[in-house]
Amino acid sequence: MSWTRLVKLHELARGPVRLTLAPDDAERAELARRLGLLSLPSFTAEVTLKPWLDGVEVTGRFRAVVEQTCGVSLDPFEQPLEGEIDLRAVPAGSPHAVAPEASDTELDPDAPDAPDILDGDAIDVAAVATEYLALEIDPFPRKPGATFDYRPPEEETSPFAVLKNLREPKG
Repeated sequence: MSWTRLVKLHELARGPVRLTLAPDDAERAELARRLGLLSLPSFTAEVTLKPWLDGVEVTGRFRAVVEQTCGVSLDPFEQPLEGEIDLRAVPAGSPHAVAPEASDTELDPDAPDAPDILDGDAIDVAAVATEYLALEIDPFPRKPGATFDYRPPEEETSPFAVLKNLREPKG
């Protein structure tokens, strides 16, 4: 089972398309598994698709609650996430598609991202929303209030210290 919501590029000819996406329980469970989460209690995205050059522009917002394991206490905890969705894509073979070798030669961090290249004549908006969610998930989650309190042993006993004590006569 996979969560998808395909929009064909020709559907945008009549104007912007607005969608509210919300996977059902089984789809959220599958997404949680794919994203390495304990669970995904909620996930919604409000997106607008507009024609852009010979492709599509996808903008919007998503909101989610993810359940992860705290890296400090190992306790499960839920964390709300939200973010912006902003993507441009063109069909393969488009004159506006950037060749992979051209994108590696000049790197301008202030320049807009090159458009994504679609596999066919449709875009999977659910996959776009999932990708943006994945970018917001903390790879090192920490439960609010969890602290790492390490105290080294008062007296470290190395193997060499033990050998030294055996060699020295007592008394």
